[in-house]
Amino acid sequence: MERSLSHPCFRCVATRRGFLRSASAAALGLMIGPYARLGLAEELEEEIDVQSLRPNPKVSVMAAILRHKPPYWLGWPGTSYNLEGHHKEYTQKLTDACRGLSIDLAMEKDPIENESQVAAFVEKLKDQKPHGVVLILQHIGCWPMAKTVAEAGIPTIVFAPVGTAFTGHVRDFSRQKGVYVVSSLEFPAVEFGLRMIRAKRRFEETRLLWIRQDTRNETVMERLGVKVRRIPRRVFNELFDRMPVTKEVRSVADRMKWHAKKVVEPTKDDLLNASRAFSTAKRLLKDESANALSMDCLGMVGQRLVPTPPCMAWSILQDAGVTAGCEADLFGAVSLMFTSYVFDKPGFINDPVPETAKNLLIAAHCTSGARLNGLDRPPEPYILRTHSESDKGVSMQVLWKVGQPVTLVRFTNPNELILDTGTVVSNVNTPPAGGCRTSFEIKMDDVKDARDVQGFHQVVFYGNHRRDVEAFCQLYDIKVTHSA
Repeated sequence: MERSLSHPCFRCVATRRGFLRSASAAALGLMIGPYARLGLAEELEEEIDVQSLRPNPKVSVMAAILRHKPPYWLGWPGTSYNLEGHHKEYTQKLTDACRGLSIDLAMEKDPIENESQVAAFVEKLKDQKPHGVVLILQHIGCWPMAKTVAEAGIPTIVFAPVGTAFTGHVRDFSRQKGVYVVSSLEFPAVEFGLRMIRAKRRFEETRLLWIRQDTRNETVMERLGVKVRRIPRRVFNELFDRMPVTKEVRSVADRMKWHAKKVVEPTKDDLLNASRAFSTAKRLLKDESANALSMDCLGMVGQRLVPTPPCMAWSILQDAGVTAGCEADLFGAVSLMFTSYVFDKPGFINDPVPETAKNLLIAAHCTSGARLNGLDRPPEPYILRTHSESDKGVSMQVLWKVGQPVTLVRFTNPNELILDTGTVVSNVNTPPAGGCRTSFEIKMDDVKDARDVQGFHQVVFYGNHRRDVEAFCQLYDIKVTHSA
């Protein structure tokens, strides 16, 4: 009998030089020496709500209607255009969108109708410094006003309903950095602009634990603003060793098994250890006041420091919107963060394999989220397997939907991103293939030869979001490159 895959378990459950600027460890209150909270049994028993680990920053936006003083005579949008009706309509839609995204909106009470009012609004923007500004156009002659506001240097969303723009107005201005122009009647596109502003704030309010080597410090990543806290690798496995088999650990293990299509290799102890890794990660994130992590997991497994790779734990975290990256790949983790923060979808960090007989790209790894359609959507089917390379622990073989368009992103540094798209062709099983448990073939768009796909540890996620990714990068001045 087919089981429901929707369960609350999924929801509860020194970088390169020049890219990070150093911050004072003393001022940040960083601990020196052994991890201060290890061994506090009463804290290890605590059940931590994974949603509390996701950043929830304050986001503020200012907005204004731009128009010529009515009544209108001739000229677009035309004398018949219901000016006041659309004023109320779009103001309400913007208010509702901001409320739904928990964004503080300060809307100008009266429309801006002349250059002196534009100048006053710009001064207010410079004084209050919101995280973004939204301009709603009500006359085709208001583009100079919009350009003046954009010159204030605050990320600017311009909504030009059909009837307020020609191609000449939009062509160059819509490609200007720091600007996102929506020339359409589709207001959800404006909401996406708001999501981009919120995502940038999420980056800025994120502390990422970089778990590797034997040092402790904290730096801040340029442009994106992510705080990167490096902590010794031993911290995780020492905390894991002390993590008891709690009621929550048993519950997570049982539920992950129950909702799996099949369990192949993992034993009961494997599932309990994988669930302990999930509790360990939550405890560590909470105690470090952090929101994401990337760990040298493969090195720990190779040295047999832990009895289980953390693959299943990382998958559960990804499905809750908490970035958990593999192999201490810093910009791989940032790429995962990108899909989570901008699109509210888990990404899949992968090793790229060219399938030369069929000219396809195979994306393969042992950690994949299952809520690929969205953090609030039911998960895709999965099979419980071991971590392929070590044949230990628990890894989710997530079955990606055949025919599903996908997007591939990879930050190579905070200022540059690789972007490609394709379509899922088939899932690849191990065996007969070797390699990682979640593995699927992608027919690439606009790449003639799969051998030419750029990057390593690209992050794949559902949907063709090429234009959306480009819009975010334009808004925040990030260079986009594509595979040949």
